[in-house]
Amino acid sequence: MESTKGLVLRSTGSWYDVYTDDGRNIQCRLKGKMRLDQSAATNPVAVGDRVLVTFLEEEGSFVIAEIEARRNYIVRESPKNRFAKHIVAANIDQAFLVVTISSPRTSTGFIDRFLMTAEAYHIPVSIILNKQDLYREKELNKQEMYVEIYEQLGYPLHLISATNSKDTKSLQKLIKGKTTLFSGHSGAGKSTLINALVPGLEQRVGEISAKHDKGIHTTTFAEMFPIPEGGYIIDTPGIKEFGILDFEPHEIGHYFVDIRKHMSGCRFNNCMHEEEPGCAVKEAMEAGDIHVERYANYLNILGDYKANYKHWERK
Repeated sequence: MESTKGLVLRSTGSWYDVYTDDGRNIQCRLKGKMRLDQSAATNPVAVGDRVLVTFLEEEGSFVIAEIEARRNYIVRESPKNRFAKHIVAANIDQAFLVVTISSPRTSTGFIDRFLMTAEAYHIPVSIILNKQDLYREKELNKQEMYVEIYEQLGYPLHLISATNSKDTKSLQKLIKGKTTLFSGHSGAGKSTLINALVPGLEQRVGEISAKHDKGIHTTTFAEMFPIPEGGYIIDTPGIKEFGILDFEPHEIGHYFVDIRKHMSGCRFNNCMHEEEPGCAVKEAMEAGDIHVERYANYLNILGDYKANYKHWERK
């Protein structure tokens, strides 16, 4: 029985493209027992996983028999079941969140859900503010608020146009030798940016739907591409919303870096930073040390999660 180790580069739900350590590209399916063992996620094997592949002679096909322990991973709500998790990718060195002020609009709520999820799984994030060539005064004024919010939190921000070679060259240095996940709304320019960073990939580029100001989904499944200079890019499907899973309500504040900074000053150890007396987080928000948008997004996420958490408790 032939066995080899490799890296999962692409998943289509039932078949997986694996690049083996001996330099082969092979298609594999998932061993039946593993499907049962990993049933907590809708996709037990994710792009970026290191796996053991075995060739079954009687079936004439390769199967994934084992998954190595993950260093980290990032999840979203399953597109088919909001109470199930979908692993977007695993073993990530950094993430680039591609953000647009308009066409389509990326809300701070979406950004904060992504940042919280990445913070929980110890994945550094850079925020890529794309489409600078399209913005006028209105968009630039709004962008200033985004820069104000996230720069002071320590998140690197890059104001770029994916069609400007000078802008993309500055990012090429940051991805060399690393596994970088690209995420954002459909239409934010992920594929255009990836094509500019790694010429020759020729990823399909979506068009913006003028009617709904939403991108047409061009990436159906997450896919991993090698960079000639070393490292990998992970292109992900355009995501409308990031769900918050795997947390208990009281944990959410710990993954907001600004809230975490102040929460030790709260009067009560179990403070949820809503209406409790002596809440240092609310005091910091009122003093301007926590941006009001961040605090509002925290409350929205907390409210959503409390509703979901009750669902989990009933199961």
